[in-house]
Amino acid sequence: MIKNYLTIAILISLITNSAKAEEHQHFIDKPYSPSFQAKDTLSLTEAITIAEKNDPWLHGNRLNQQAINHRSIAAGTLPDPKVSIGMMNLPIDSWNTEQEGMTQLKVGVSQMFPRGDSLAIKQNQLKLEATKFPLMRKNRQATVKSTVSQLWLDAYLAQRIIELIENDWALFEQIAEVAQVSYSNVVGKTRQQDVIRAQLEIVQLEDRLMLEKQQLETAIARLNEWLHVYDANNVAQTFNFDAQALVFNVSSQLPEIRLKQPELLKAAKYSRNRLAKVLLNHPALLMIDVKQQVVEKNVVLAKQQYKPQWGVNASYSYRDNMPSGDSRADLFSVGVTFDLPLFTDNKQDQQVSASIAESAAVKTEKLLLTKQMISAVEQETRQLRRLSERQKLYQQQLLKQTHNQAEASLTAYTNDDGDFSEVVRARITQLNTKIAALKIDVEALKSVARINYFFTHADDTSRQLTPHTKNVNTALTQQLGDQ
Repeated sequence: MIKNYLTIAILISLITNSAKAEEHQHFIDKPYSPSFQAKDTLSLTEAITIAEKNDPWLHGNRLNQQAINHRSIAAGTLPDPKVSIGMMNLPIDSWNTEQEGMTQLKVGVSQMFPRGDSLAIKQNQLKLEATKFPLMRKNRQATVKSTVSQLWLDAYLAQRIIELIENDWALFEQIAEVAQVSYSNVVGKTRQQDVIRAQLEIVQLEDRLMLEKQQLETAIARLNEWLHVYDANNVAQTFNFDAQALVFNVSSQLPEIRLKQPELLKAAKYSRNRLAKVLLNHPALLMIDVKQQVVEKNVVLAKQQYKPQWGVNASYSYRDNMPSGDSRADLFSVGVTFDLPLFTDNKQDQQVSASIAESAAVKTEKLLLTKQMISAVEQETRQLRRLSERQKLYQQQLLKQTHNQAEASLTAYTNDDGDFSEVVRARITQLNTKIAALKIDVEALKSVARINYFFTHADDTSRQLTPHTKNVNTALTQQLGDQ
């Protein structure tokens, strides 16, 4: 009778949870609806949208771009003229302006002209530097999307594990209760160690549940950082950090995250040269292109130091009348000043050499970052392939086998041909298999999100590269192919 009660209790739990076990399907086949399921439920699409719209970094980046544009206008303007006013040759014995003919009230104006085309070069350099800010925003948006996706998936994983544990909680309590009743019955075969084992499993399950709740709270807290509402049009207003809820749920269904350019990562057609050409359109690499163009302007600017700096000055001198009353002629002066860059070995030559070396160093930065990206894509791709293989293994074999094992151990026990501990062990194995399958699904999606970051492309308006930079890109792909 006791075994029959145990059998019925376990079978009811198995039937209840069988439909939920089917939720672990391949991540590519899952449909996704971005709508709220409840008032406090947040989907992945909504989380990404909120994070991108309320990122103060983007507003600050636009302000910095405006600042650079304003500086470029100022950099192309001549320096302000200088005005001088002075009293010259005033006799100190009488301080009389009429005593000496050399006494003058002088007003002068001078204007300096930068060397060569320095103003135009500096202005063009700042305009080039301003083009990196849209690329920075594009890279930031891709980073935010990847980061928020992984944080959201962490919260989803913890939330689903909690649901799986809570779904089996009643069953384990029933198992412990039946074991206790069977042990108290003289007729039963249940041993004291079976009772202790059942109670121990409940305690361990409770600890595991508390751990997952801790993981969920941590993931929600980290995700909350990106969800605070930010009004870029009203920055002066006091920020209300309490507007965002402290606790909320994420959707109960895995979203669909499609892999960008999957044909590029197929093992049969994989080529690092092809991958490098695609990665060269990534905003992070295009920012290095902009940096290289800016540094190249430093070389041209340094060469302007060989040219003289010119200045023009003019002055008007007023003289008082003579003591006799006769008027004195006022004076006008004009002149030109310029320097002679004759000794260039320790100054101009060294500045040009330093600028050339700095320009060459930027090329190595681009090569290093490209190699790092290729390595990261390869690492994530291989991990994704293994996760996909494990997904098939779990779907086709492990989930079914652990389910059959749990039923078989229960049947054997009810027929006096099995051990009670084996029943408990089989149920724990089935629960662990479900959780492992869920973790694989989530890790696969996180890997896809990380791979998709590297295939972020800049807008066409942000990719205005010089022919020299395009030649560098071609040489870079060839160099990567030779390695």
